[in-house]
Amino acid sequence: MCELLGMSANVPTDICFSFAGLVRRGGGTGPHRDGWGITFYENKGCRTFKDPQPSYESPIARLVSEYPIKSCAVVAHIRQANRGRVSLENTHPFTRELWGRHWTYAHNGQLRGYRGLETGSFRPVGETDSEKAFCWLLRSLAARYTETPRSWPQVFRHVAELSHELRRKGVFNMLLSDGRYLMAYCSTNLFWITRRAPFGKARLLDQDVEIDFRKQTTPNDVVTVIATQPLTGNETWQRIAPGDWRLFYLGERRV
Repeated sequence: MCELLGMSANVPTDICFSFAGLVRRGGGTGPHRDGWGITFYENKGCRTFKDPQPSYESPIARLVSEYPIKSCAVVAHIRQANRGRVSLENTHPFTRELWGRHWTYAHNGQLRGYRGLETGSFRPVGETDSEKAFCWLLRSLAARYTETPRSWPQVFRHVAELSHELRRKGVFNMLLSDGRYLMAYCSTNLFWITRRAPFGKARLLDQDVEIDFRKQTTPNDVVTVIATQPLTGNETWQRIAPGDWRLFYLGERRV
């Protein structure tokens, strides 16, 4: 299985600490050697770094780990291939435009019967069940909302209904963001933690690294991190129940 990492924050925040923990699992402390990727949102734009190499051995991943790009929404993924060959086009996260915004998606799991999913004009570039499911989700949203929606929480409730359908085809853990909202849908394993004042220290599980968030934040900062498995060992992470989902906006939970 792959692993997911997401962040939602009320101020532009770097994800270097959490990403460093994820990178170790991509061929170091974990078996996810088949590529990695991360997307950072900056206002309406986004920048994506992807590499089919193991993140633990990737010079690009090392650069991202040490380069404090600040963002209010981040989606990241390390891959253990099961559908589609190891290649750049099959590496998550995937991004498409809808309603004048970049939508970014990453999936952990394996689906059956995905080739029959109708994607319309949202055509997959690669060969994965993950990208096919993403294109199907976007086609379904575009068909339901012929104009830009007014109620964004309602849009994500509909995404949750569509995710229930995909979960019936197999394992479907998913992160989805339009740069403002970040949605996490759980099929088997997803955990989240919200950090706010009073901030404390955190220590990574996958390497001997500790950070004191009191030196990195202000009293008004709110930062939520979502991961397939908890990244720190001295904090309390909350688990999303299988078949349930969470929606975050600027670090705060909305659903």
